[in-house]
Amino acid sequence: MAKGNGDAERVEEVLGERLGRGIIAVGRPQPDTLLVTIEPGTVLAATQALLDDLGARFLVSVGTDRRPISGDFAVTHLFSLDQSHLYVVLECPVASENPEIDSITPLIPGAAWSEREIRDVVGVSTRGHPDPRRLLLPDDWPEGVYPLRRDFPYNERPPAAEGTRPAWVPTPEGASVVTLGPFFPVLEEPSNWRLFVEGETVVGCDYRGFYNHRGVEKLGDSVMTYNEIPYLAERICGICGFIHSTCYCQAVERAAGIEVPRRARYIRTMMLELERIHSHLLWLGIAGHILGFDTVLMQTWRIREPVMWLAEVITGNRKSYGMNTIGGVRRDVTEVTKARILEVLGPVEKESLAVRDAVVGDTTLHMRTKNVGILENAWARQVCVVGPPARGSGVRIDARIDHPYAAYDEVVPRLCAHDEGDIWARVLVRIEELLDSIRLVREAAAGLPDGPIVAEITEEIPSGRIGVSTVEAPRGEAVHYVLTGGDNRPWRWRVRAPTYPNLQAMPAMAAGGNIADIPITLGSLDPCFSCTERMETVDVRSRNVRVYSPAELLAMSRRSGRPGGGS
Repeated sequence: MAKGNGDAERVEEVLGERLGRGIIAVGRPQPDTLLVTIEPGTVLAATQALLDDLGARFLVSVGTDRRPISGDFAVTHLFSLDQSHLYVVLECPVASENPEIDSITPLIPGAAWSEREIRDVVGVSTRGHPDPRRLLLPDDWPEGVYPLRRDFPYNERPPAAEGTRPAWVPTPEGASVVTLGPFFPVLEEPSNWRLFVEGETVVGCDYRGFYNHRGVEKLGDSVMTYNEIPYLAERICGICGFIHSTCYCQAVERAAGIEVPRRARYIRTMMLELERIHSHLLWLGIAGHILGFDTVLMQTWRIREPVMWLAEVITGNRKSYGMNTIGGVRRDVTEVTKARILEVLGPVEKESLAVRDAVVGDTTLHMRTKNVGILENAWARQVCVVGPPARGSGVRIDARIDHPYAAYDEVVPRLCAHDEGDIWARVLVRIEELLDSIRLVREAAAGLPDGPIVAEITEEIPSGRIGVSTVEAPRGEAVHYVLTGGDNRPWRWRVRAPTYPNLQAMPAMAAGGNIADIPITLGSLDPCFSCTERMETVDVRSRNVRVYSPAELLAMSRRSGRPGGGS
């Protein structure tokens, strides 16, 4: 894009003035992507320039073990200049003898988890990080073992470290602790929180998650090929399967310079918006359930069901699996199928409008959601939230508009945003996007062009190229980063789901609220947690903590009678 080209020159100019000889190299992997390799000692100055002078928005950080290639590590910070439709990739080589680099978290609070994860999985520490605790490794993972280093086998199971326990934030003076999770009735996935309370008022909280890290990225750069990974990517999230497979495929296509046929782009758009429709309906139902308004749950899930049937008609699966491939899609949308889509959308729209009218006028819902779980605009920007939580706080970002992909350059979404920052604003954003997605599917179906649905790929994907892709999931922007490698697989694949930045906003949203409002405050983020297979127990008499292994839990579940759990 011409606009992106001009702004890329502006970025080069600003960084050149700030860093001087601190810039090692500048490249343009794609017209809308600027790759700037810098001396690691200049990372703070570069980040400050991107934020202050250019208005860049942080996406995610990536740690890469490049020792077999160049003898060092790399820390890569991804930024977006939304109005310019430009990605800026800030790459810092890190010496293998002393793998350490300055933390950018003091400048960007939303980078906290990314930098903690880099330390966990690659072993590059960040100087000056305000919270250097582990993030995703199990509490009993041995020190000095880094699973995303190239010399760590994908199927390795290191011995558990002895005498370990979770590192929680200290309880504030005068506060009590209320534990929420890891399981509780209104969220079916594990989420472990310590709420710091004074009476009924929450004054702070701490989160411990990642209890079942599935090793998706490790599988992607060790044993799976480029065109096998889409089937893994679509299982990252039970709701956003097509979103993640699209995001991954686009990252590879961009890195390899593969031009996706226009018809395939339109089909992807239709599938992405159908996934948004059923996800928003699912979330509205769960939100009603959390608040005790089960009529909303029953109605929205009833409305959602024909959309799931449509997914099965198109893809053979209610969850739209097996549709994407590198270069396009595997199944076409016929005229008969297109007519069926339009036939189903009519009643879905009519009934969704009825639910909207009922919800918008409900006084009890207003009482439970207005001025509750407030996320201020300034903090939403600093912690880098995305999706409905961002747009509900007046942060007007949407990957479909900021970095148009699929057919969104022609089928243009409406940006739905509100400024109040409370749960009610997030509800309104969801409802408005649900209705707009119905419009977008209709427009994509009407404009579906003729032509092939997949590009013919005749050459091997070259190694050493990067691709950055963002896709707007119902929960918010997903990011996939790919560094291509040899042997028909990526050298590095980094995934950032929307829940990753959004959960970091929870402490601010919970502070000052009532304990009873915490479930819907958390639910308003529409969090997606991985399933868990491990747990810890506390002996109430001795206070001893024990972590049970998967094998022990399986043996206990098969045992009959007491003690042992199971009957």
